[in-house]
Amino acid sequence: MPYAYAVTSRSSANPDDVFTVLLHAATWPSWSPIDTVEVEGGDPEGPQQVGDTRVFRTGRATSRERIVELVTDRRFGYENLSGPFRSYRGTVELAEVPQGGTDITWSAVFEPRLRLSGRFWRWYLRRFMQRMADGLAGYAEAATDHSSEAC
Repeated sequence: MPYAYAVTSRSSANPDDVFTVLLHAATWPSWSPIDTVEVEGGDPEGPQQVGDTRVFRTGRATSRERIVELVTDRRFGYENLSGPFRSYRGTVELAEVPQGGTDITWSAVFEPRLRLSGRFWRWYLRRFMQRMADGLAGYAEAATDHSSEAC
């Protein structure tokens, strides 16, 4: 049985700046609960593209995620390739706010490997991904503030 969650956050940064942060895996430990990140066969400092696989470590947990969809300044889609899920498709949607800024919606549809664990994973992922979305929003804002100060 599939489960789903969605969390939202708002950044004063524009969608281009938020999307740029998402594409650079090396930034993720700076704004999220993730401890370390690697890109299999690639450079975490450079922008990632569809087909790239990232390896995230948080505490003792390791997850592998492949980027499956990129719509410039709008959508970042990925699939989890390991861990406690039979299937997991996550999406980060970016929507420009008319007054300026970006609404970030981080969501996923997943099916856990263990029967009866879906409710736990939905509860846990909502909390974890809210921290991800809030961290992304704040980091993109700070990066935008620093780049405008340099001008």
